Amino acid sequence: MPKVDKDIQTFLERWLHKSVKKYVSHMDGRQDGGLHDLIISGVEKPLLEIVLQKTEGNRTQAANILGINRNTLRKKIQDYNIQCRDRD
Repeated sequence: MPKVDKDIQTFLERWLHKSVKKYVSHMDGRQDGGLHDLIISGVEKPLLEIVLQKTEGNRTQAANILGINRNTLRKKIQDYNIQCRDRD
């Protein structure tokens, strides 16, 4: 796993803690579930879109930045219905 800037990691952890705590408190005891999927899709889709935009649609470069396999990126693009230029 690549080294993560400690300030960024701390910021993300605080943000996530605050957001999850707020979400759970608004559930009012309902056990609807879905929190994991909500968090993952809420973060993953914009992350993919931002990296693809910065790489001008270059999926190989985007996959390298994200640290995932190019085929995994292609599948996630399809799953999230992300529009991007096919540039490799």
